[in-house]
Amino acid sequence: MGKKLYVGNLAYSVRDNDLEQAFGEFGSIVSAKVMMERDTGRSKGFGFVEMGTDAEALAAVEGMNGASLQGRALTVNEARPMEARPPAPAVVAATAVVVAAAATVVAAAAVTAAAVAAVAVAAVVTAAAAVAAAATKPSPTHS
Repeated sequence: MGKKLYVGNLAYSVRDNDLEQAFGEFGSIVSAKVMMERDTGRSKGFGFVEMGTDAEALAAVEGMNGASLQGRALTVNEARPMEARPPAPAVVAATAVVVAAAATVVAAAAVTAAAVAAVAVAAVVTAAAAVAAAATKPSPTHS
């Protein structure tokens, strides 16, 4: 068994130190963390406790799963690794905006390059026409 435990069904009033005290009777606590809502600061109703050894973790699961803490029967088991989450919609939208902006810049650069090339071709054609016109004019004779 791993040392990190999931603790669910927490009362919203439970804090980190409450978990430390409750699980401390089963061994040394490496960390105890109640997960909180980022925006509101309110508890999400679950947390994690990391015990010092696997044996202490097993004792804590056996002793605390179903036990009451602040009037709530706890669910305690070995924590699973955190699953990879897809990016938040705001991140996806921001990425799409950046990609669209980059595409616009590339398209504008292509149009600009085409315009510069067209001007260069026109200048070459004009110069060639001027040279051809000058070559077909009879040269003035000096007397």
